[in-house]
This record gives sequence, C-alpha cells and structure tokens, in this order.
Amino acid sequence: MLNKVVSAADAAALVKDGDTLTTSGFVGIGVPDELLAAVETRFLETGHPRDLSLVFAAGQGDGKARGLNRLGHDGLLNRVVGGHWGLIPKIAALAVAGKIKGWNLPQGCISQLYRDIAAGKPGMLSKVGLETFVDPRNGGGAINDISTEAQVELMEVAGEEVLFYPSQKLTVALLRGTTADEAGNVTMEREALTIDNLAQAMAVKNAGGVVIVQVERIAKARTLPARDVHIPGIFVDAVVVAKPEHHVQTYATAFNQGFTGRMRTPEGEIPPMPLDARKVIARRCAFELPVNGVVNLGIGMPEGVACVAAEEGLLEHVTLTAEPGVIGGQPASGLDFGAAVNIDAVIPQNNQFDFYDGGGLDMTCLGLAQADRNGNVNVSRFGSRLAGAGGFINISQNARAVVFAGTFTARGIDVAVSGGAVEIRREGKSRKFLEQVEQITFSGARAGRLGQRVTYVTERCVFELTPDGLKLIEIAPGVDLDRDILAQMAVHPIIEEVTLMDARLFSPVKMDLRTDLLHLDLPDRIALDPARHQLFLNFEKMRVRSQAEVERVGRLVAETCAPMQQPVDVVVNYDGFRIDEALEPDWACMVADLTARYYGKVSRYSGSAFMRMKLGKVFPDARTHIFETSEQARNFLD
Repeated sequence: MLNKVVSAADAAALVKDGDTLTTSGFVGIGVPDELLAAVETRFLETGHPRDLSLVFAAGQGDGKARGLNRLGHDGLLNRVVGGHWGLIPKIAALAVAGKIKGWNLPQGCISQLYRDIAAGKPGMLSKVGLETFVDPRNGGGAINDISTEAQVELMEVAGEEVLFYPSQKLTVALLRGTTADEAGNVTMEREALTIDNLAQAMAVKNAGGVVIVQVERIAKARTLPARDVHIPGIFVDAVVVAKPEHHVQTYATAFNQGFTGRMRTPEGEIPPMPLDARKVIARRCAFELPVNGVVNLGIGMPEGVACVAAEEGLLEHVTLTAEPGVIGGQPASGLDFGAAVNIDAVIPQNNQFDFYDGGGLDMTCLGLAQADRNGNVNVSRFGSRLAGAGGFINISQNARAVVFAGTFTARGIDVAVSGGAVEIRREGKSRKFLEQVEQITFSGARAGRLGQRVTYVTERCVFELTPDGLKLIEIAPGVDLDRDILAQMAVHPIIEEVTLMDARLFSPVKMDLRTDLLHLDLPDRIALDPARHQLFLNFEKMRVRSQAEVERVGRLVAETCAPMQQPVDVVVNYDGFRIDEALEPDWACMVADLTARYYGKVSRYSGSAFMRMKLGKVFPDARTHIFETSEQARNFLD
C-alpha cells in the first residue's frame, strides 16, 4: 500500500497545462490554501501550469489575495465557470477585461452538477435560472464577449421550459479535510463544513483525474474511525499537510470548537447588534420569520436577522439554514459566513440545494443591491464590477416567501436612528431603485406570475411585489415621502395606503417579537362581557401566516363563547391586521363556523380603506358590517 503523503510542491507538479481544476471551499471555510499557494508559486517560478480551466461553486476568497485569488495571474487560467465571484477580484478582473473566458452560473447548479459528473451523466436539468441572466435568452451566464461556448441550454421537457447544464470533464480536484491516514482516507472533524468534497473527489476520480487533499495531520493507515471518513482513500491520489496559516478554520477565525458542531456555545456568544440602519432592516425582516419554518439567510445585510432572532429568543422557534449545508443554530457573519454555532446538522452543499430547489424553504432573506419597477433584483453585475450570483438564484427562485434587505441607497449613505425615528444625514451616491436593473438575478415577473410573496425592506420604507410592480406599503417615522423616498428613486412605485413602520424597530430595547410571532398574547386579544353578551376581538397588528394559527384563533374564540347560553354580539378590530392571501379562505371558513355557532350581530372596523375593501371580499355576506372606527362599530351594536 502506497503512502500518499507528499509535499505541497510535489502535489502542485501533478497539475498539468490545460487541466480542468475544481476546488473546495465556501468564502473562507474549507479552502485548500496550501495547495493553491503551491500552484501559484510553481506558476510564478516556472510559467506552469498554464491555461487551466477552473470550475467552482461557492466563492472562495477574502476579497484580497487568499483563496482562488492566488490563481489570478495572466496565463495561469484560460477559462472559469463559477458561482460567486465577489470574493475573488483578481480572477473577476481577468474575466471582465476579456483576458479569460468566464461564466457565472447558479452556485447550487454547479454543486449538484458535481454529482451528475461523478455518475457519468451528460448533465443536469433544472428550472433554476429561467428568466434570469443565466437563461440563454438573456446571455447564458457569459461574462464577456469571448465566452461563446454554451454552458447552459434551454429545453422543453413534458411541456415545460427547463435549463440543461452540461457536464464538464474535471481532471484535478484540490480539496481539504482535517486528518488523513497514509492511505488517503480523510476526516473533517475540525472543519466547519463538508461542502462538496465527496462529490468532487468522485467526479474527478471517475474521469481518470488527480485528487489532492490538504489536511492538518496524518494518522497511521486504516486507523481512522470509518464512520468519520468523508473522503475515502480510494478517491485520493495525494495528501499534503498544510502549514497552520494555510489551514485556518475560516478567514476570520483560526479555530472555534463551536463551528465544528461538537459542542454547544453559551447564549450570547454572538453579541447583539448596535441600533443602526442595519439593525432596523434586520428587525423588520425578522417580522417576516415563519414560526416553526425553515429559513435561509444570505450573506451581507441578511446576516443580521440571525442576531435579531437570537436577541429576541426566536432561534428555538425557527430553523435557520445557510446554503453550504448548515441546518439550525445561529449562522455566523462576515468572513465566518457559512459557519454556525449550536447547529442541528451539517449536510453536503449539493443536498442542501436539493432541499432548497424542491421548495423546502418557507422564507429566505437575501441582499438587495438593485431593484426596478417590475420587482427584478440585481446582485450579480454592476458595470465592470462582477459580484456573481452565488446561491441567490436557486434560493430566491424557490423559497415560498422572499425578503430582500438593504439600505435604500448605496455608497456613502449615513443614517442615524434615535428618538424612535430615522434621520438621513447623508444620502448615498448610488440609487438602488432603478427603471431597469443592470442584470436580472431575480425575475419579478416570474415571481408575480407564480404567486410568490416578495417583500423589499430598507431602513426607511418597505415595498411589496404586486402583479403591477413595486408597491410602497410602509414608511419609517422621520422620513419624508417626497424628499427621502420618491426623489431618490428612478421609478415611481404604486402608492395606495402607506402605514408607519412599527415603532419598536427604532427603539434601543428588545422588541418582544417572540410574543408577536408566537401569538403568546392571543388570549389577551379576546375579551367577553357576559353581562352585555358582547365579545371584543382585538386583531390589531396581528399577522397570520399558517393554517395552525387560523385554527388556534378559532379554538380560543370558541372556548370563550361556549359557556354562553345565547349568541353574543361581536366587535372585531382589524387595524393593521395581515393575513397571507392563501389563508383568506381558511380564515373566512373559521369565522363562518363561529358565526353559525356563537355570534349574533357582528361589526368589524379598520382605519385602512384597503383593509375594509379586503374584508368586504373575505366576508361578502350582506349581514357583514365594516366600519372605519371603533366608535362606529360599537354604536352599531348598541
């Protein structure tokens, strides 16, 4: 049996001119920096290897020199297919300048494609990417004019449009683990993620290529626990022991045992956010969290939602996930992004995207860089700046509800939050709400057609997507509609009724959001006056998101009314009430049942003309009485 342990220089010599390279990593997690540095050194000293093709799923870099940036030299690369480019500016610059061929494809599709390549399949079929810049009708993901080879094709299967992502022949894999034995079996006990290492190793090995893995340490052959082995030695050709500086757990943290999932960290390990524009946005996004639901949080502004959820005591009532495979716990941020503490599980990245693409996400919160009148969002390309889509397309296209989060303008914006209001001290130089986005990373038209619920949250206002485009629904206290919103947009949104954003968003104390989302105050919203045979239901600012919540309201009202020997007259406050449109028929049926069993006269009221109109549609019975004020509703009963 061969000892597969070699030096980094000897491993780099296994990479030949013209090879197609694939690498592991997510941001600064699991990146094989020892191997990448050795390839870079060899190229700078000898001019080889050169004209490599590179295929990667997630972004692997620190935005400066580490990770895939080590390959950003003229002549070293010829062709790159990748998911997220924002953290590899050296390679992105080569692609934008037309010095290499380049394509930006959805991160999840590349991740899943590794498995299909390993299985010898011709490629992968998916709806992910339709009607975005990845769609061949919109450029096919090509970054420049010299990138003419089709990396995605439009097809029709069973009468539906799908995209076909052809397989690539991968000849070298540079991967990473924690411990390897002399036979090349690799464990990952100190890694924060497992990512796609196994699928990549299989894909390259089945293509007759070379698999090289960097690790922290070496064990005697066949002494590692079999169930701990993530990459079996039969797939591995060479193992390299990395220098500590080239094997940090993340680019922000040398090592945190909490990121391994092998211990749970104390509460408060990740501190609360200061009260600023970022926290206001994160708090408003947290209002959309589905209780007992599964949520994805994107990189950047959405990372703050995890901090707010922890601060508000909500982590046990919602499952937060991140696309590289983290399930549960509290996701980390910055260059720790992708790791998490107190997790339930870590699964391979391709399996996570299977779950996402199949509709497993109840909600996602993603970044907002540009939006237009049709609700399209761009986070991937801004003139000569190439960020890349990452997992954004997979996630935004398939989640049941999407919340986009970002400041209203960009580049130099200065916002103060004090006294329960927002003050725009300096406006950003770049507008985000445009007539037309530069590149469609999220298709508003497709979302509207499929009935996807989409919200756009900023520090000063909130929009929702309607069939007719963006609609302004909330504005922050202290913000002037004309000066601070309309004058800073290139497009005029739909404006009907606009409400104030919740005052708690701008307060330095906790919001008690747990009470809102769990409806812990629901019994206090139901008041019976037995002497007058009157029932008062206060649904002010209540949000109903699930069938279970509808049933709970009906059950509690029935329990309150059941002891009465005669029908009760009812007054219902619907000020600020919100219910998901799909649940309106269930709500109407619940109310009809209560009416038949317990109610006499019923009056409802809301200060919102839109809500009164909506209530009229939900309760079309001629006996329905809907008023503007509480006084009018009570007078009707008297």
